[in-house]
Amino acid sequence: MATALFTHTDCLQHITPPGHPERVDRLMAIYAMLDTIDDANLLRLDAPMGTDADILRVHPQSHIDRVTQAAPTSGQISLDADTHMSPGTLNAAYRGVGGNVKAVDMVLAGEAANALVATRPPGHHAERETPMGFCLFGNIAIAAKHALDHHGLSRVAVVDFDVHHGNGTQDLLWDEARSLFISSHQMPLYPGSGAAHETGAHGNIFNVPLDPYADGTKLKQVYEREVLPALDDFKPELVLISAGFDAHRNDPLANLNFAEADFAWATEQLCDIADRHAQGRVVSTLEGGYDLEALAASTAAHLKVLLKRGA
Repeated sequence: MATALFTHTDCLQHITPPGHPERVDRLMAIYAMLDTIDDANLLRLDAPMGTDADILRVHPQSHIDRVTQAAPTSGQISLDADTHMSPGTLNAAYRGVGGNVKAVDMVLAGEAANALVATRPPGHHAERETPMGFCLFGNIAIAAKHALDHHGLSRVAVVDFDVHHGNGTQDLLWDEARSLFISSHQMPLYPGSGAAHETGAHGNIFNVPLDPYADGTKLKQVYEREVLPALDDFKPELVLISAGFDAHRNDPLANLNFAEADFAWATEQLCDIADRHAQGRVVSTLEGGYDLEALAASTAAHLKVLLKRGA
């Protein structure tokens, strides 16, 4: 069966200020990497536009209104010190929403074994009423709620291995007892949330803070001791991954020391969980990663595992 890959050229039209780490070149580096992958099981698809109905699963109308009304027709505007919009940003953000929703639809319908959504801007920092951290809409939380509410699943897990805590995903799923959100991340680091005592309204949030300079050996220890047992206990019917690659040792924004092989290992373990409990169903979405070479190589390592497991 195929691995579905969703992206869209609209995501190249989200222009950030000069020197900003979340830049067009990130996606261009991934596109160049994809040109080297010749696999008949890779189904390349355009991410469709998401809808306001999709976004309203986790954000109120006031949030949609704030973002859409802020969208400039020329130049750039700043929603905060880190989060910017250009004339192409809104379409790019809606492609991220639509790509994640369509990926869930295809995987749950058996039209693809698993999926990767390679769009930008990312989503895991967007809180219920606050765009922040380069993010406008909570893509992965929208995907989780779509699987639960539209497809009628009972248990959906979201695992985030971005170097930054997925504060937005945590906020959006805090009250959702049918979800389990697990985040491993460097602490202290932006956005300052993600302590182990933050456990959600139903014990459905599981944060695993990592000390600066932790490496792949530490990642394996915390996964084997904490993350994987929690997932086995939860028995998810779908595994969603916030795939941020800024925990790479070469990334300029943080201080974890992971390598491509560590991301591949984590992906293998999450696919094992999906095989045991979710008929192998995995949907992954791109979050961070700001060293272009490391981003491309890590995304390739992640994708190759999905291709192997989905074949």
